Amino acid sequence: MREFSKEREKAKARGDFQKLREKQQLEEDLKGYLDWITQAEDIDPENDEEVDEEGKRNTSMPTSETESVNTENVSGEGENPACCGSLCQTISKSKFSRRWRRWNRFNRRKCRAAVKSVTFYWLVIVLVFLNTLTISSEHYNQPDWLTQIQDIANKVLLALFTCEMLVKMYSLGLQAYFVSLFNRFDCFVVCGGIVETILVELEIMSPLGISVFRCVRLLRIFKVTRHWASLSNLVASLLNSMKSIASLLLLLFLFIIIFSLLGMQLFGGKFNFDETQTKRSTFDNFPQALLTVFQILTGEDWNAVMYDGIMAYGGPSSSGMIVCIYFIILFICGNYILLNVFLAIAVDNLADAESLNTAQKEEAEEKERKKNARKESLENKKSEKSEGDQKKPKDSKVTIAEYGEGDDEDKDPYPPCDVPVGEDEEDEEDEPEVPAGPRPRRISELNMKEKITPIPEGSAFFIFSSTNPIRVGCHRLINHHIFTNLILVFIMLSSVSLAAEDPIRSHSFRNNILGYFDYAFTAIFTVEILLKILGYADYVFTSMFTFEIILKHVVQCVFVAIRTIGNIMIVTTLLQFMFACIGVQLFKGKFYRCTDEAKQNPEECRGIYIVYKDGDVDNPMVKERVWQNSDFNFDNVLSAMMALFTVSTFEGWPALLYKAIDSNGENVGPVYNYRVEISIFFIIYIIIIAFFMMNIFVGFVIVTFQEQGEQEYKNCELDKNQRQCVEYALKARPLRRYIPKNPYQYKFWYVVNSTGFEYIMFVLIMLNTLCLAMQHYGQSKLFNDAMDIMNMVFTGVFTVEMVLKLIAFKPKVSFRYDLIRSSPQELSITYSLTKHLLIFVRKKERWLGYFSDAWNTFDSLIVIGSIVDVVLSEADHYFTDAWNTFDALIVVGSVVDIAITEVNKSFDADFQLKYL
Repeated sequence: MREFSKEREKAKARGDFQKLREKQQLEEDLKGYLDWITQAEDIDPENDEEVDEEGKRNTSMPTSETESVNTENVSGEGENPACCGSLCQTISKSKFSRRWRRWNRFNRRKCRAAVKSVTFYWLVIVLVFLNTLTISSEHYNQPDWLTQIQDIANKVLLALFTCEMLVKMYSLGLQAYFVSLFNRFDCFVVCGGIVETILVELEIMSPLGISVFRCVRLLRIFKVTRHWASLSNLVASLLNSMKSIASLLLLLFLFIIIFSLLGMQLFGGKFNFDETQTKRSTFDNFPQALLTVFQILTGEDWNAVMYDGIMAYGGPSSSGMIVCIYFIILFICGNYILLNVFLAIAVDNLADAESLNTAQKEEAEEKERKKNARKESLENKKSEKSEGDQKKPKDSKVTIAEYGEGDDEDKDPYPPCDVPVGEDEEDEEDEPEVPAGPRPRRISELNMKEKITPIPEGSAFFIFSSTNPIRVGCHRLINHHIFTNLILVFIMLSSVSLAAEDPIRSHSFRNNILGYFDYAFTAIFTVEILLKILGYADYVFTSMFTFEIILKHVVQCVFVAIRTIGNIMIVTTLLQFMFACIGVQLFKGKFYRCTDEAKQNPEECRGIYIVYKDGDVDNPMVKERVWQNSDFNFDNVLSAMMALFTVSTFEGWPALLYKAIDSNGENVGPVYNYRVEISIFFIIYIIIIAFFMMNIFVGFVIVTFQEQGEQEYKNCELDKNQRQCVEYALKARPLRRYIPKNPYQYKFWYVVNSTGFEYIMFVLIMLNTLCLAMQHYGQSKLFNDAMDIMNMVFTGVFTVEMVLKLIAFKPKVSFRYDLIRSSPQELSITYSLTKHLLIFVRKKERWLGYFSDAWNTFDSLIVIGSIVDVVLSEADHYFTDAWNTFDALIVVGSVVDIAITEVNKSFDADFQLKYL
């Protein structure tokens, strides 16, 4: 029923995909319509010339014969002619105006053809790559001539991109230009670059902003997706998911604000309990509280912040432990729930992208098939026509029947792809025989006898033919189950031998002995390979010995995911590169600092200084001042990409964040909280790359495994829900319940199955749990003795429970039962699905009783172990901890047992009686 309840979600997903597909189809239709309009506009100048020539020929004719006039408005227009309208009409009919329109249309047609050409497209791509090269060449401490070349190149590239934008607007028109999202993005970046260039040249603002806009231009490289269908579908799916991501980001932002305000109320100004060091992750103000909550959401060093919160309220020995509830709720709701929604969105997007790719592939195959069918049809017609011309005389007539036969070929110009009968039969012979049923069973579910691969044709070692007795004997030997199991034993022994080697003392006695075993295993495996090469001439190139069936499918999924993950890698790398370029613009040369925090530049950072270890003035230490750079920095693009990659893994990113916040200028030391607003860069990067794009990789692996799993059912007519319904019917078994016939045993059975007995045992389990939870370090001897006595009492109670259940159920009771033929009415599904699932009558023996239940066996083992430990603990208190462990296992087992019992009792009595 759980799978059936997901049908609504699947229907919604199919609806979303259908909307995306319709949107793409609409864009394609709009593009085709614009192309049609363009072709119509290209014909207009020729029509204008014809109209002009016709007007010249008819100049002597009356006006009524050369132009149509509305008789209703002729009097009004004659009496009150509008000056502006008359002037405009005169200008529009002038010779100069006609020439201007023809010239404008001619130029727009040429520009439109140039813009849509492949040469123009690749020219823009080359300019984008040049822009990328210019931006990526910028680094810290670069020479002045390189800076000047970069400035000139950026201005030239900005001018070229502006010309590209104006040419597209002129040739396509504003309405057609702004239909494309890429064109809107280009217009925004170009206009922003122009405005910022003017402001920088006028010295109104610093040149930082224009550098960032240069980096944003790198996204123009996504234009390459025009000729890359799979990458284009992925980008389209990502853009289509912006609505869902925006809603999730809004919810995440509200969540962070709420917990930031609550954290300010709880911990504001209370993280200063340690005067020897300054805490960075605090709740002293609203921006800092936002950063701290965001850090906890990422899971990086969140436990240190929680410990600081506990210490702010007096530590774990007082009421400070209560505040950990705040951090636990924040981490669970934020990290486990909200952030995992990104994974769900990623899976949906990838499923849409893969569906688009599949749909496009099917359309391309269908078009290719129709094209081939047309060619074959034309060739057949030509051949038949030539044969008919040769057979019939010139004056012969075509009969109606012959004409009708020719029409029959035209009625179905796209016949389905026919497979030759011989090939189809060969394919069917290669497939394993599967029992007839409504669906193909999984390979893991089929209990088929393993099919022995026959001896392949050809010779082995160019000597032994397929009928050679030595080769036939080797083939029988390597296919024998004893040989296979023996090789597996040698493989395990070889693995144990490798694990037992001493890597430090390589010439020890143990390694020498294991070395001889290594020679023996090598000889055995060499003989195995020789035998298999002798039995199968193409053993090295055969995949049957590579993996088992299930392992082969898993590894195949991994390779498919790795092979097709390139599109996601390209998008992620490009975004990583763009953020790295922005990071170089923001932080190059700004992560340097002196080991003496009082010095702010390299000139002052010289000599030695005194450090008091742990703030103790009686323990001074002399150190040398060193002007050093951070291990992770943004001095060039490669270093920036490495630093940002560590941020995407959430490892140590708060330290890098606060270094960026304290950064002041190039070759200038840090200033505490100098630029808090620069943290927006890291937050945006983490949301886009770490939260979303990294989950894309996980989602892609999930989608790949799902698709590979569905490959087993690609020829099945049933969908997933129908297959699960059939599997449920196959796995359904009658519920059996043991009821003793002995009246005394029945009384015990009635007691242990009563609700009151279960409630009593549940209360005892809770009390035992409470006793175990009350133990602590440093407890008194009296308390320890009391706990020991209570634990012995509980062990005795659980032992009595086990004895009562043994009396009530007996250890084992055997009985025989019949499996009868199930009717379609009992399975509640159609006869077409159940006619292959009928179970024939047969006798089968089953065991019931106390030990037939796995949980009862588990309880009995733990109770016996607890009794043994209690006895041993009286002799030696060393075994007390082990006894407590057994007691805790009793609690776990009993709780699960009661839960299972309650679930079983929740079934309807009629349902139980029906299958009893």
